[in-house]
Amino acid sequence: MPSDARGHEPIFTGENAEPGGPDGLTVGRTAALVGVSVKTLHHWDTVGLVRPSGRSWAGYRLYSGDDVARIHRVLVYRKLGFPLAEIGRVLDDPDADARDHLSRQRSLLVERISGLQKMVDAVDHMMEALNTGIRLSPEEQREIFGDDWQPAWVEDAEDRWGDTAQWTQYAERVAWMTADDWRHVAAATEALHADLASARRAGVAPGSDEANALAERHRASIATYFDCTHSMHVCLGRKYVADPGFAAHYDALAPGLAAWLRDAIFANAEAHGVDPASAKWE
Repeated sequence: MPSDARGHEPIFTGENAEPGGPDGLTVGRTAALVGVSVKTLHHWDTVGLVRPSGRSWAGYRLYSGDDVARIHRVLVYRKLGFPLAEIGRVLDDPDADARDHLSRQRSLLVERISGLQKMVDAVDHMMEALNTGIRLSPEEQREIFGDDWQPAWVEDAEDRWGDTAQWTQYAERVAWMTADDWRHVAAATEALHADLASARRAGVAPGSDEANALAERHRASIATYFDCTHSMHVCLGRKYVADPGFAAHYDALAPGLAAWLRDAIFANAEAHGVDPASAKWE
């Protein structure tokens, strides 16, 4: 193995390990200095983006101080998103205005940052909604849903159904709902309940066109929160009678409304090809 004049024995394993001299740095040392791979420097040399300006006594390529400075400029442009061809043009074209290129790229970066921040805000919004359900203060909830509304009902609902696909769908949908959106939903629900109560008092027969239309409106109101098939609607209709809380809620609107609504839902589902006797939650 060759040794230098001082008796040292440098290990030569190829160009990447060739020591530099006063005239420049080898590819390996330059790569380590600027934080890129040797393969990258070879590629930039091949495409003419950064070519080492010197050669060692053994013929190895050497990068001068100016070459390294050019590499740093390339890295800056690359970080800004410039394609390599455009970087070469900016660096080599005497008529190219680097300031204009940087100004344009800065504008694009600002737009990208703004877009990414909106995405972060959206994710935060979704995470909060998934954790809390309705994104309204307790005061807003009572103002929109009435004085008898209990914000704790949302937590109770999550405890009961939080591990279901329907609850996930509900949380995703309400995440984007504003207070005005909720006011619109509350008004539509109030109108629906009034029409259901009126139909019950007027003796509208379940299975009639009017009753079927009301049943479809009711199903659509459920679909505000999660996809509700006719089979799932039948399951809810059963619960409206079997669950004391639901039964009391509907019967307070009109005596016997809970059972009437169940029968109307059953008849409407049957009209859509679903057997209420065998309907299951899908």
